[in-house]
Amino acid sequence: MRLAIVHDYLNQAGGAERVVESFHRIWPDAPIFTTIADRDAMPSSLRDADLRLTWMQRLPAWKRHFRAYLPLYPLAIEGMDLRGYDVVVSSSSAWAKAVRAPRGAVHVCYCHTPMRWVWDYDRYVAREDFGIIARLALPPVIAGLRAWDVHTAHRPSHIVVNSRVVQDRVRRCWGRPSELLHPPIETERFAAGTGAGRYHLVVSRLAHYKRIDLAVAAFTQLGLPLVVIGDGPARASLEAVAGANVTFRGRVDDAGVAAAMSECRALIFPGEEDFGITPLEANASGRPVIAYGAGGALETVRDGVTGVLFGAQTADSLAEGVRRAEASTWNAGAIRRHAESYSAAEFETRFRAIVEREARR
Repeated sequence: MRLAIVHDYLNQAGGAERVVESFHRIWPDAPIFTTIADRDAMPSSLRDADLRLTWMQRLPAWKRHFRAYLPLYPLAIEGMDLRGYDVVVSSSSAWAKAVRAPRGAVHVCYCHTPMRWVWDYDRYVAREDFGIIARLALPPVIAGLRAWDVHTAHRPSHIVVNSRVVQDRVRRCWGRPSELLHPPIETERFAAGTGAGRYHLVVSRLAHYKRIDLAVAAFTQLGLPLVVIGDGPARASLEAVAGANVTFRGRVDDAGVAAAMSECRALIFPGEEDFGITPLEANASGRPVIAYGAGGALETVRDGVTGVLFGAQTADSLAEGVRRAEASTWNAGAIRRHAESYSAAEFETRFRAIVEREARR
């Protein structure tokens, strides 16, 4: 069986790229087709992979302005030459699911979400902190991209999704059924901490939609130590209102994040995400999560066992969640075992089985 991997673009190291890392571990000899690749920003484990890049790699200043080339991605993806491959595996948040697989080939798409800026434009623009030029430039292309998205969503022969939230979105936007398989968590990077922990922790990109402002307000009110790891456009405004008990560490490497999680009392997760990998990383460290009870947190946080869900996206509700967590007794071993059910090894075993099953049909 000749297999090809397809991904939107490799210019960062996020949750979608972790999925591609898992694909590469399952099929180490398979080429990875992608529109553009920044070897300095992509996961180090993929730098020596057989990367097949498109003509977009030669566009001027694409590293800084890759979003400005948005109308070109469909052309680049549809122009990929996959002749000779029996199986295509795509990792898609936008474009990769539209690749043209050879006639008779099986195409299994791992869908992180249908295009956010097409189906939830207002929320996406607010989430990404777009400037005025981007806000004016995007609307004229949205209608065309939406039609293209629906049309090309029927190219994969089978769709796998990362959460029930995305499963519902795929059904509403594309009219297609899908199979649920949660994304991989690198549980081996984390070790269960000892003791109760010295501070509460936020690990997040500091964007306004992440609602880190709720954590800062709640902990300034409570007077308990809070450590914030991450950077982004909201950092200055958060620092301006934070109490002396709130510490901003900025960007921290993977080892530093793992150490901070093992030393914290609990992770604070006040935003709403489709899935949310960070809470499970905290669980892999044996630490509970205090999360807003919506989106992916409803799938991964077992209230009273692996963390606490608070009901309203307000500082007062979060503060009450912290009080509940402080009054609870936590079993670090049970919390860690919960995270291990989402391990990369488990994901890879199950996804390989799905692809092999589809290839036999």
